[in-house]
Formats: sequence, C-alpha cells, structure tokens
Amino acid sequence: MESAQYDQMEDCEDDDFDDGDDDAWLEDDEAELVPTHCLFCSSKFESPDEVFIHCTTAHDFDIKNACNMWDLDCFGYIKMVNFIRSKKPAVSVLKRKDNSSKPPWDSDEFMQPVDPEDPLLQYDIEDIESIDTECSKNSNNKCSKQNEHPEGSTLQSNGDEGHMVTMTSTQHEALLLRLQRSEERARQCEENLQRALTDMENIKQVTRDLMLSQPSNVASSSGDVDRQADDSVEEDDPYFSSYGHFSIHEEMLKDKVRTESYRDFMYGNPEVFKDKIVLDVGCGTGILSMFAVQAGAQHVYAVDMAEIIYQAMDIARENKLSDKITFIKGKLEDIKLPVEKVDIIISEWMGYFLLFESMLDSVLFARAKYLKADGAVYPDRCNISIAAISDLDLYNKHVTYWDDVYGFRMTCMKSCVVREASVEVVNKDNVVSDACVIKDIDICTCGLEDLQFTASFSLQVNRTGDVTALIGFFDIFFDLNCSKKIEFSTSPNSTPTHWKQTVFLLDKPLPCKQGDVLEGKLTCRKNRKDTRSLIINVILNDKNLTYYME
Repeated sequence: MESAQYDQMEDCEDDDFDDGDDDAWLEDDEAELVPTHCLFCSSKFESPDEVFIHCTTAHDFDIKNACNMWDLDCFGYIKMVNFIRSKKPAVSVLKRKDNSSKPPWDSDEFMQPVDPEDPLLQYDIEDIESIDTECSKNSNNKCSKQNEHPEGSTLQSNGDEGHMVTMTSTQHEALLLRLQRSEERARQCEENLQRALTDMENIKQVTRDLMLSQPSNVASSSGDVDRQADDSVEEDDPYFSSYGHFSIHEEMLKDKVRTESYRDFMYGNPEVFKDKIVLDVGCGTGILSMFAVQAGAQHVYAVDMAEIIYQAMDIARENKLSDKITFIKGKLEDIKLPVEKVDIIISEWMGYFLLFESMLDSVLFARAKYLKADGAVYPDRCNISIAAISDLDLYNKHVTYWDDVYGFRMTCMKSCVVREASVEVVNKDNVVSDACVIKDIDICTCGLEDLQFTASFSLQVNRTGDVTALIGFFDIFFDLNCSKKIEFSTSPNSTPTHWKQTVFLLDKPLPCKQGDVLEGKLTCRKNRKDTRSLIINVILNDKNLTYYME
C-alpha cells in the first residue's frame, strides 16, 4: 500500500491534479492545521513529529526513549506532556528514574490539559516508534525533490477554471502518510475495542459465577437479623443505567413533597450552609447542589455514576453556577474527591420501603471517609412504619384474579404473586389499624449493620373487616442544627409521593374486629444475590411470609 502511494505522488509531479473537489479538501485541511509548540522553548512546528525531532536534537530529550523508560501508556504520555507544559522542568528531571520511583507526573491532576488544542495531546504514541524511519526516508526524498523542484517551488493542481491550489511535495507526502496512519489506527482501535468488550463480558460472567458459588457466611445472635458476608454480588450496571433515563428524574423533580422539602430545609437554614463545603451523593440533575449554592455554600462536589451527570453539568452552566459546583462522574466508593473533608453531606438516597436500592450504603461510606468530625448529613433522621389495610379490590386484582383466567385456573400463580411486594398508592380510608414504627435511623451515627434488622410490632385494629395486607412507609427529618426544622412523610395520610407505599399482601384475608391486636415480627435484609434488593420476612399469627423487593 505504501509503495502505491509513493508511485501516485511521483505521478503528481509530472501531471496536474484533475479533481477539483480533492483540491478544496486539501486546502481546508491545511487551513485547519494547528502549529505545535516545542515542549521546552518557544519554537513552533507544523507537526508533532517535527517537535519530537527538535526536542531530540536541540534539547537532548528523546520522547521515544522517555516513553520506554517510564513504560508509559497513552494516559501516561498525556500526563507527561501536561506536566512539562505546566511545570517547565529541567530535562534531567524527566530522565531520573530508579526501580521504585514513579514519574513526577503520576498524579491525575495532569490529565487536565494545559492547552486543550495541543496537537501533542492528540498524538498516538504508537506512531513514535516509526518517527526515526520516516524522518530518514523523508530526509532522503527531500534531497531528490529539491533537485527536481528548487526550494520554494510547488506542485500545482488545476481544479475548476479560474481556481488553483498549490502544495509542496513534502506537504503532499505528509498528507498521504497521515491518511495511511489514520486508516490503520481506526482499524486497530475497532479490533481492540471488540476484544476489550468480549474480555469484560467474560470477566463479569466468571466473577458472577464464582461469587454465587460461594456459601453465605451467616452470623446470627438472639433477636438479630442475619448479617450478610462481604462476598455479596453487586450488579450495579442496571441500577446506574436506570438513572440515566430522563423520565425518572422528571418524576422525582415533579414530586413536590420530596423536592420542596429539600429546598425549604436549605433555604430556611442559611446559617447551616453559609461558606460550607458540601458533598452531594447521587446528584442526578444537580437540583440539590444548586439549592445548596443558593443557600450560601462555598462549593459543592456533586457525584453520580449515571449518564445524567452530563446534563447536570449543562444545567449548572445554564444557571451560571458551574464555578460553584464540581461534578464528578463515578461510583463514590471508587473516586477521590479533590478535597480531604467536607462540612455537609446531602443526598436523596431513599428508595421504596426506605432501604430499597441500598444507596444509603454510599452515603455512610462518604460520611466515614470525607465528613469532618463536626459535620452533618442531611436528612439526618428517618424511620420506617407499618400498618394494616383492608382493600379487597387490590387483593382481588393481584390474587383472586388467578382463579379464572379466560376460563382457566391458574391458582399456582398466587403464591408467586403474593411473594412480590408491590408499590401502590394506598387509599387512607383502607387503613384499618394504627401505625407502628419498626425502625429509627440516625444517619449521622448509624452503621451498615443498622440497615438490616429484625423488629417486633403490635398493630391495634380500629375497624372491623378483613385485613388483606400490611403496608410500609417512611418519614424523613431535617433536624440537626436547624432553626427551621423540616419533615415529610410517605404515609397514606400524607400527600402522595413517587415512593407511594409498599404493599405486602397476605395469602388469605384475615378477619379482624375492632380492638383486635395483630402481633408479629418483621425482618429486613439484603438479598445476597443482588445487594440492592431486599428480602422482607413477616411472622404474623404464626404464619411465616417472605416477600421480595427486586
């Protein structure tokens, strides 16, 4: 392929170009060329290759040797360029290395470009291997070309009548070489990507199989829920992908109970946020981060793994708040904040039945790693409650339905359906008992072990009827250090939220009279196969019922 291209170049020296469109394309390409600055002086060159040659001859710095000595990949090469551009070190610093030392540009801060348009940052370091050979070839060709075309002469190409573009033989040769490299790099990148995707899928499958094959190490004590071992399997990709869809963020923003409670807490307590450094865990569209800035925060670090964070960046820019909010894409447990400690952590981490999705785990991780000793997490308190309902319509919709499905009995489906906890807006008129708080959580002090629990409950029936289900809901409190305390509830007696209520249907309706007391025990624990889902076990009237929230 290379020899064919050089033959084509020789032909061009004897004959005029005959493709006007190509001439225009070449002219545009030349117009877009950005000069490349030397790494060590003010000299400018037409290409990175020329800079590398200049650095070797004028500054005794061989870029190829440096990459080999420090064993640099493409990211290491980019960090080195930005390090040299920003720190302007002596060449001796770049050559000093022992077996245990790391390069002085090892920090991720040097991934930030000094000049975003720097052609050296767009250079494929794999091409460095061929610089010497190509330069030697170009040098030899140049001598012969100068004999044929005196210095300053050009190849000419006639396009449409009245138009002419010119280029030197060296420029033509460089252009052909660049096209050849681009084709080869594109092909190699596509092959590498396919191999990487295949390898990643194989690794995930092997890891999944390995983890699921391990026995669960369960330790239990009297009256306590079983604790899951650290070998639980995480399948976070679907979780974070779900929050990449705009509809879920629209639903949360339109939930006025949720969003306005956070807003009223922050706007109503400016003394809490004044000049504070804030961490927003799971920032989504960045609405809480913007509330915090408006409440007086000095700076907010907003973290989210989902793709929605890119829209959050645009939203902050649109509202001229991008200088006050730093967005960081990644799983909070894997990233590193630019600051050691923060004053406040805010997060809307609540899921169905409060603990579904396990996002509170990340908040507690952030609290342990980044929160100052006198800092606070908001919301700072919450609780979970249950109550009994009598709703035969809901029961018939999910359970009795299977007695006759287009003339066929499918009663075997009942036990499967009942075991799946559902999320519904429950009519407050269908609640037939008082509510019982089964779990209080102080977010500023609790541990991961508090998020799996067993609690006894006692529900006094206040109206005669058939109890068809238990329901769960939660209350949220913004209390600590607040002059204006804010709280909201997801109970059936309050304005409906996007969390609704969690419904645990009974196998069969339970006849009750006013004044009866339902005694039982509820256990909440994570599903070992999917730690973002929950398994709820209820013992009621000597019946043991297990529900899954997935």
